[in-house]
Amino acid sequence: MNRYVVIGLGVFGSSAAQTLFDQGHEVVALDLNTEKVDRVAPLVTRAVVADGRDRDVLDRLGVREADAAVVSTGDDISASALAAMALRDLDVREVYVKVISTDHARIMTRIGATRTVFPERESAANLAYQMTHGDSLFNYVRLGAGLSIQEMAVPREWEGQTLRDLALTRRFRVSVVAVHDVLSDTTSAVPDPDAPLLDTHTLVVTGSEENLARVTEIR
Repeated sequence: MNRYVVIGLGVFGSSAAQTLFDQGHEVVALDLNTEKVDRVAPLVTRAVVADGRDRDVLDRLGVREADAAVVSTGDDISASALAAMALRDLDVREVYVKVISTDHARIMTRIGATRTVFPERESAANLAYQMTHGDSLFNYVRLGAGLSIQEMAVPREWEGQTLRDLALTRRFRVSVVAVHDVLSDTTSAVPDPDAPLLDTHTLVVTGSEENLARVTEIR
């Protein structure tokens, strides 16, 4: 079990805190807003009304022992910068920061954030990609540096064939990392290369955006 700290309990921060807790981890969540803290309190290990910008406050909460932290302070760029610096001063190894602009992301990267997350831009880009690839594409996530992962329906011409038959790595330079049977709601994380594909299957495929686009065009 790891220990995580979440500073800022808006929609993003509270969702991250609850998900980490649901995965069996210890989660300390804090915000200056009492209502937000009270709402999250039943969903995490400990919820505190506290200032995440204050290094001494964080130290008293045991943040120094945390494995990672999430900073999600809304539109307050200075608050997120101060919180990230306080976490770094307390030797928290990984600091993930929700940002609201490219300038905000650049500032946080300079401070030493492990990763910046721009949910609105990423969600919009994913939606646009799904919209332009029709109803055969269910989920799409861009992983960065031209690499993406997507969940797609099995094309009609692939039904009854096996992954070995299709040789997708050789033909398209993509890899199928999981097969999901929608009917039984079961997922094979290590797909059987000799199992026939069914019309109830979806494929979780990873590769470059260019190569994934080629695969998605197949009907």
